[in-house]
Amino acid sequence: MKSRMLFISGLLLVLLGSLLAWNANTDGGTIEIKDVRFMGTNGTQMSALLYIPPNATAETPAPAILAIHGYINSRETQAGYAIEFARRGYVVLALDQTGHGYSDPPAFGNGFGGPDGLAYLRTLDIVDTDNIGLEGHSMGGWASVIAAGVYPDDYKAIMLQGSSTGTFGAPDGTAEFPRNLGVVFSTWDEFSELMWNSPTGTGVTETEKLQTAFGTDEEVVVGQMYGSIEDGTARQLYQPTTTHPGDHLNSEAIGDAVEWMSMTLEGGNGLDPSNQIWQMNEIGRLIALVGMVLAMLGFGRMLLSTPYFIDLVRPIPAAKTMTGPAKWVGYLLTIFIPIVTYFWLQNLPTQLGMSASAFFPQNITTGIMFWAVGNGIISLILFLLWHFTSNRSSNATIENYALGGGISVIFKSFVLALSIFAFGYFLLVLAGMIFTVDFRFWVVAIKQMSGLQFRIFLQYLPFFTFFFLVLGLALHGQLRPTRSDGSPVGLGYEMLAYVGLLVLGFFVLLAVQYIPLMTGSPLPFGESLLTVVAFQFIPLLTIVGAFMAWFFRKTGTLYTGAFLSAMFITWVIVAGQATHFAF
Repeated sequence: MKSRMLFISGLLLVLLGSLLAWNANTDGGTIEIKDVRFMGTNGTQMSALLYIPPNATAETPAPAILAIHGYINSRETQAGYAIEFARRGYVVLALDQTGHGYSDPPAFGNGFGGPDGLAYLRTLDIVDTDNIGLEGHSMGGWASVIAAGVYPDDYKAIMLQGSSTGTFGAPDGTAEFPRNLGVVFSTWDEFSELMWNSPTGTGVTETEKLQTAFGTDEEVVVGQMYGSIEDGTARQLYQPTTTHPGDHLNSEAIGDAVEWMSMTLEGGNGLDPSNQIWQMNEIGRLIALVGMVLAMLGFGRMLLSTPYFIDLVRPIPAAKTMTGPAKWVGYLLTIFIPIVTYFWLQNLPTQLGMSASAFFPQNITTGIMFWAVGNGIISLILFLLWHFTSNRSSNATIENYALGGGISVIFKSFVLALSIFAFGYFLLVLAGMIFTVDFRFWVVAIKQMSGLQFRIFLQYLPFFTFFFLVLGLALHGQLRPTRSDGSPVGLGYEMLAYVGLLVLGFFVLLAVQYIPLMTGSPLPFGESLLTVVAFQFIPLLTIVGAFMAWFFRKTGTLYTGAFLSAMFITWVIVAGQATHFAF
């Protein structure tokens, strides 16, 4: 009964969250959103979401904005900006960069897709081609600057969010180029050195690069207008107090972009920049994401009561885990080894000279895979050393280590995990069909996979499966929390214990990096990109901890939780990463 209620509650949360997100995305149903595909340079298929406000028709064309996300994000990441632009009467094309989302690879190709996005936007009869703005976050800013360079007469204004001119192929900024340049560069932006040659976000005002783009040889004054909108030489710097990825969740940053476009484009409805509803989109998608996880847990438990899976329900094996001080050593190693190896193992493919290939086509995914496999090997070695040096004498068996049942149990556990995974995927597909939403919060995105991404998913899945099988062995066989008499603790306590072991180290890593950054210093270890990626490990490993504890307690083995975690995490990573190999 409890599992059925969990299942129903999860479904209701998915419905509620999707409705909230849809309502914000469409401004109460007044804005139409289309999932569009078009051909770009060299036959590259491009993907985008097209936001159409009610005032935009062929008879009354409206101003338009090309909104482009940053590296290892997708078109939905720009939803906060797209929603607020569209509410003010602008047609918005939220583009998937090349190699991202559903746009064809390779990543970085064709000016990141920026020129193709601008060219497509200008073909729409609902667009006033004399009033087009470009808005891009991070690498999307470079795509916007490249688009401005390729089509210098086809846009009127540009807003760079956490981005710059003159970086990674984007043309250098001058007092005249790009036209009507607005810059949002946050005080805690992790990429200040890359973007503007400044060790800190607040220091960009003193850099020669920004001053050249603003046509001055003095420190740039935040909030001051430079140049002239009429002449196309206007420049203005905004500095909200947030981080680089925080630009997506910051009302000030989004309001700054809205303000700049309202000043430099004609035809908007004049809605105040502070009037914002995008937050409901983020909250709604988060609710739907939580609902999906809960529904998957409930669905899995219900399947275990069916005739085919009922023999997977086994007693919880007696704990033959670490005890005393050794257990605390095990806890500390579990918490800190993953973060000690975090940068090294993820950078190892580059250090070994590996480049994107047909088998390992996503650079960031390959780095995470190296981290996962490396930590799996370390954990397995430590587990075997512990077993053979101190635990074999306790007569521990494979059942005590949650490995019992034989081939039949392993196979059925895989089928069970696959069924739960398919159910969660079905919920996402259904929400996308009905509400045009995915499940996400901020940069943690649960997206449908394209056909190519599904192939890539299958290629990476065995490596992540190895990691999660070893992780299950360590959690259940070595570190499982028990009462003083050796009996099992409550399920909720076990979930919290596993989640703590998996995510606490990443909280420490982020604290070590961000406390200095937020007090005026650069990131101590550098590694801006991988530091931002680390944020995603916390919610994703929280879900893993829940899967691992729940299905161990329901089946007495590690297999279902490990297989499901591997499928889920590989799905999320592959669908959300850039594909660098040109298939």
